[in-house]
Amino acid sequence: MKRLVLVAAAGVLALGLAGCGAKPVSLDVEQAALSAIGFEAADPTPTATPTDNDRRDRPRIRGFLRKNTIHGEIVVETRNGPKTVVVQRGEVTAIGDDSLTVKSTDGHTVEWTFGDDLRVRERRDSIQPSDVKVGTEVGVAGAKDGDRTVARLVVIPRKR
Repeated sequence: MKRLVLVAAAGVLALGLAGCGAKPVSLDVEQAALSAIGFEAADPTPTATPTDNDRRDRPRIRGFLRKNTIHGEIVVETRNGPKTVVVQRGEVTAIGDDSLTVKSTDGHTVEWTFGDDLRVRERRDSIQPSDVKVGTEVGVAGAKDGDRTVARLVVIPRKR
């Protein structure tokens, strides 16, 4: 599993991972990003010891992001240089053998190309990309690769 170090305070806040601190955090970025917007793909584990203020602020910040984040991009520093991480919540409008298209509630639409290491999760179970149907509500995370947006993680949330 790829591990990345997020250093920028804006990145940490945007992903809702370590409260308001700018301390380095080691985690699987795609899982953490989806977790931050309310999908239970995994619980990221910070490596830095949070302060008392971080512990108090974390639930409030995560709660805000879980309820309100629709889509976004953030650039993180990796061992191989900067990487643009992309997250989106929305409805599947099209699906093919190697991609799916997701439309967010604000109309923002992204065609996601399936990455070689794609994981698709439903209720914490792994499923095949072909099991995802048009009309399904999903959370998607991945990275920019030139002009393409490559999906590494697709999560179908539990019905509420």
